[in-house]
Amino acid sequence: MTNARRTFHKLLLATAASLTLGTVSGLAQAASAEDLDRDADQALQTLYKSNSTAEALSKKARAVLVFPKIIKAGLVFGGSYGEGVLKRGSEHVGYYNSVSASWGWQAGAESYGYVVFLMSEKAVKYLDKSKGWEFGVGPTVVVVNEGMAKNLSTSTLKDDAYAFIFDQQGLMASLSIEGTKISRIKR
Repeated sequence: MTNARRTFHKLLLATAASLTLGTVSGLAQAASAEDLDRDADQALQTLYKSNSTAEALSKKARAVLVFPKIIKAGLVFGGSYGEGVLKRGSEHVGYYNSVSASWGWQAGAESYGYVVFLMSEKAVKYLDKSKGWEFGVGPTVVVVNEGMAKNLSTSTLKDDAYAFIFDQQGLMASLSIEGTKISRIKR
């Protein structure tokens, strides 16, 4: 493939992703700090009720990043958007958004929540100092599925962060948080 053609494909992908993200972020309304705090606390309780491993991790985590509701939509080109809260203990210490864009065989829309348990100060500092944390770059994030959760204990923790996806609703062929970028927002 020639450079001009490759550049054209990248431009086409960026344009389609921007349009999709604009649509998706329009679906997700900006919430007040109080709404985000309340929704994050409720989301954590929902996760803990369905997954005792997540609750055990929360007791060892340096901080917890909670995205109570992510909206994802796509038709070949897709995107997701949601807003969340960083908690240290019971304090809400920062607000973030979660954005991703994708392309490929996909169609549908869904909502879900996810929580990232930041197990090291290195991960917390990276989130605080970076202009945006893109999963796959920086501290290691392990997405915990049901099978892994059964074998994970607080004595076997080795990675910087563990993510749990929960409360999935809607119809979308695949769900992944790879390529997600988290950025600080003001509330």
